[in-house]
Amino acid sequence: MSDDRHGKDDKDGRGENGPVFFARQASQGEIILRTRTRRIIFVAGLVGILILAAVVRFAIG
Repeated sequence: MSDDRHGKDDKDGRGENGPVFFARQASQGEIILRTRTRRIIFVAGLVGILILAAVVRFAIG
């Protein structure tokens, strides 16, 4: 679907700013953690956020 707001279309039809998605198409995201390393990094990040929140809470008061 072409939209004049995004300038002229490229040869692949994406326009200057890449593909255009409607809100309903873009709202259905999912996290795909295919490898063990990615899962470990993701869980470590979540745990790190919890530890940081606890440290800040105890530091404040």
